[in-house]
Amino acid sequence: MKKSKNKSKKNIKNFIIFPVALCLVMFIFVFAVSAPFISNIVSIGSMFMADKQVDYSKSYDNIFIPTDTNADTVNASDVDFPGIGKQFGELSIENCDVDAKLFYGDSSVPLRNGVGIYAGSFIPGYGRTILVAGHNNTYFNGLKNVKKGDVVIISTSYGNYKYKVTGTKLTTDKDKKAYDLSAKKENLVLYTCYPFDSLGLTNQRFFVYAEKTSGPVITGLYE
Repeated sequence: MKKSKNKSKKNIKNFIIFPVALCLVMFIFVFAVSAPFISNIVSIGSMFMADKQVDYSKSYDNIFIPTDTNADTVNASDVDFPGIGKQFGELSIENCDVDAKLFYGDSSVPLRNGVGIYAGSFIPGYGRTILVAGHNNTYFNGLKNVKKGDVVIISTSYGNYKYKVTGTKLTTDKDKKAYDLSAKKENLVLYTCYPFDSLGLTNQRFFVYAEKTSGPVITGLYE
């Protein structure tokens, strides 16, 4: 009788507990693998199924005030340094139909409303690398038409800057040599996902490189 009970418990373990545990493990694995794709599908679907377009314009602060100043320098004390997520300028490339609000930070709100400077890089006038991200199917879609010699214009409240495009590069999202944040001269790097017009994140990146040709230098940074 005792042997029969043990056999019954073993059968319960084999036919109930093990299958349930196996199903649970498989569910967790499938969810982990497919979560990024599900997120993209939900995001895309929400854009098409929403009753009205979502307004993100009230989700950030705008400190940008256009200026016509042509000064060669501007003191740091006169610069309203942007906080994360704030719009502090505009970026345009006339020949590429690129015309976007410029934010400090490249999180979701800035990139829904314009293009954003990676917070680990620098702002115009600092004399270092400026790394700007934008979506390939919205504000940086026009980069597919960029050519060597094109002029990138960045307007800020403390001055207006021009950068001449020197080249482009197509690489992967793992390529850390695609930009140099330790460079000792002011240079502009724009990047976006590739191919253009694709939806969701990809593992390829399209980079545009430009060198500064005009715009005020921020002085008194380390005083």
